[in-house]
Amino acid sequence: MRAMEPSSTDLIAQALTRAIVDHRLQPGAKLAEQKLADHFGVSRTLVRQALFQLAQGRLITLEPARGAFVAAPSADETRQVFAVRRMLETEMTRAFMRAATPAHIQSLREHVAREQAAVANQDVTGRMELLGDFHVHMAELLDNQVLAQVLRDLMARCALAVLMYQSTSAADHSAHEHAELVECFARGNVAQAVKLMQEHLDHVEAGLNLDRPAPTHDVESALQLV
Repeated sequence: MRAMEPSSTDLIAQALTRAIVDHRLQPGAKLAEQKLADHFGVSRTLVRQALFQLAQGRLITLEPARGAFVAAPSADETRQVFAVRRMLETEMTRAFMRAATPAHIQSLREHVAREQAAVANQDVTGRMELLGDFHVHMAELLDNQVLAQVLRDLMARCALAVLMYQSTSAADHSAHEHAELVECFARGNVAQAVKLMQEHLDHVEAGLNLDRPAPTHDVESALQLV
């Protein structure tokens, strides 16, 4: 493989992300720095930077004295995260409806437009981030930083499961449901908004194929199609 430029940390991270998204890397697979450096034709320093970038997004875990591993959220953990999200976001929806201004609605409309663009452009990591940030943004518009941080943590815990197991069609459906929610907010129908939020979270969870057959542990073969 042609050696990459020193500025290619992001390209390494994107290649590994794609291998995870395409289910060619198994949760729990070890990501050996030297093997990755040899594959990409770069220094271990660049590989280490890319791995740290992915760890920040909770796609991998860095374990002292053991190295880097693809994160492995269990089906039970994912279900528990969605259960907590339902508890929090149902009440957040009610609070948002009480406080929403035209500026709040417009801000959410602009966010949904970015989501839809990411889905249309097949920007997998971008759509994942934007779809999760919709819910955090609602908390931020309420000026509740504690709630926003709690939701960020929950989103990070389910982000890998969504990234790995959500299809493009499911992501498109999520963006469409966000748009429906925003228009419901604009109409001021609290009961309908709460119902839509509950159904939306149900649909997102149901759209995750948590029983997908296990991909390979071998990093080199998983990256061959990158």
